[in-house]
Amino acid sequence: MTSTPPLAAIDPEADPQLREVGIAGTQVYRGRLLDVRRDEVRLPDGAMAAREYIVHPGAVMIVPLLDDGRLVVERQYRYPMGRVMLEFPAGKLDAGEAPFDCAVRELTEETGYRAREWARAGVLHNAIAYSTEGIEIWFARGLVAGESHLEAGEFVDVGIASEDELNELAGRGELTDGKTLAGLLWLARWRAGHWPLEWRAAP
Repeated sequence: MTSTPPLAAIDPEADPQLREVGIAGTQVYRGRLLDVRRDEVRLPDGAMAAREYIVHPGAVMIVPLLDDGRLVVERQYRYPMGRVMLEFPAGKLDAGEAPFDCAVRELTEETGYRAREWARAGVLHNAIAYSTEGIEIWFARGLVAGESHLEAGEFVDVGIASEDELNELAGRGELTDGKTLAGLLWLARWRAGHWPLEWRAAP
């Protein structure tokens, strides 16, 4: 095993000794959301292997900040988990939709809130072993309450929580959603002055 600088991981042309090359691929299943693929790949040592993964259109998550510093959160039943999960508002991109437009749409549709200012934090790759999904993390502030417009078949309870309350739930293992935990981390780093955000007015 060789040691390489950590920043090499962000260069797609780096580390040729680790790269796998796709040789052939098959679409195993195509549904309303998921596109499941199975590819044959050549490993760095020349051996062949199979890789099964999901092609995902991408998504956004919003960290909505109220003027008093508290956060807007949601409770939603997630069928694969068989339980209600506590999360920040989020949703997948529609075909051809820009992430910022998706963030504005999802915040209003799911919570009823509109934001006067927005800031893009970064991207979370939440399932790198089996999915192409990337979730863009956006912050929203200057919130104005309004009516939500949930899609048919969507059931969401909207609530308010402080950062400390959410961190306490996470510490007890009761808040386990990966994207929401990433949002809490970004929030803490931003408030500490370590990860700056560039705010822009809503259109």
